[in-house]
Amino acid sequence: MTADRAPCVFLPPAISGFYLIVDDSWASRCSLIEVVHQASEAGVKLVQYRNKTGSMKQAYVAAHALRAVAAERGMTFIVNDRCDLALAVEADGVHLGQADLPLRLARKVVGQKMLIGVSTHNPEQVRMAAEEGADYLGFGPIFSTRTKANHDPVVGLEGLAGVRGLTTLPIFAIGGIVPDSVPALQAAGVNGVAVASAILDAGDRPRMLAQFMAQFQ
Repeated sequence: MTADRAPCVFLPPAISGFYLIVDDSWASRCSLIEVVHQASEAGVKLVQYRNKTGSMKQAYVAAHALRAVAAERGMTFIVNDRCDLALAVEADGVHLGQADLPLRLARKVVGQKMLIGVSTHNPEQVRMAAEEGADYLGFGPIFSTRTKANHDPVVGLEGLAGVRGLTTLPIFAIGGIVPDSVPALQAAGVNGVAVASAILDAGDRPRMLAQFMAQFQ
């Protein structure tokens, strides 16, 4: 007679620590595939593909290739903005900005098992995203950043600390983050940091990845 087995339970991928954003606007300067390989070697488990300007076909080709690498390496793969693209490449999640499809509608499109993250910039947006069922939040920009030319107003560490008590959802700080700023962000209550240019522009990318990852040991 065999012992009873516990039923299988769906558990979402871990969403904390270092969150790498690979932006297609860097594709002419570096291989995004190589960046994801380097990130995996450093221990990164969470990566987002962002393409704000390319055609859907261009974005699909790039996202499909990156998703394959992420799957092979056991990385959680998120697509920025586009629910249709996330579904097309069988991503683990989609990340929505404030100008994208409302979260409640995005959930109808991607279903219940796909992660949905939301970019937030003030307490009201944090509350709304939490109430509508986001799985995690991006919050910022914490510091000034060159990644976006017309970004929202800088919120700083005080702004971050002010929203931490509004939700139990994982919060990722974003905007102008370097390895030395991570301890202060952790003290303010973040679960992780989302980084693009500090890695993509790094002269020694493996070294920069290692410096970030050392903050989450």
